[in-house]
Amino acid sequence: MQITHVAIYVNDLEKMRTFYEAYFNAQANSRYENPQTGLATYFLSFAGKTRLELMQRPDVSEHPTTLVQGYTHLAFSLGDSAAVDALTAKLAAAAFQVINGPRTTGDGYYESVVLDPEGNQIELTI
Repeated sequence: MQITHVAIYVNDLEKMRTFYEAYFNAQANSRYENPQTGLATYFLSFAGKTRLELMQRPDVSEHPTTLVQGYTHLAFSLGDSAAVDALTAKLAAAAFQVINGPRTTGDGYYESVVLDPEGNQIELTI
């Protein structure tokens, strides 16, 4: 058994698609739209079989800005610490917020955590 994809609702579908294409080498499928519900989506494919579905719909409210129970972050394995350092620096230079790192965590992972354009946490790790 494997997870085929994870989906998130976003406010700006095109901005989020462009972000993941530019910084994570995602390949987007054609935009899907349902005129009855107002739903619009893209499936983004990454190296391997992992996919991220970006969804936008007019009746979805924003997530809270405080910590809540539930999904916390997406983690991308970049292969080595140099790649983590490089992408973290690239995102910081482009004015994306770096929450922490790069660093080695207490449980031995080398990682940094950055925010995408809508404040979703992305963990960059080896």
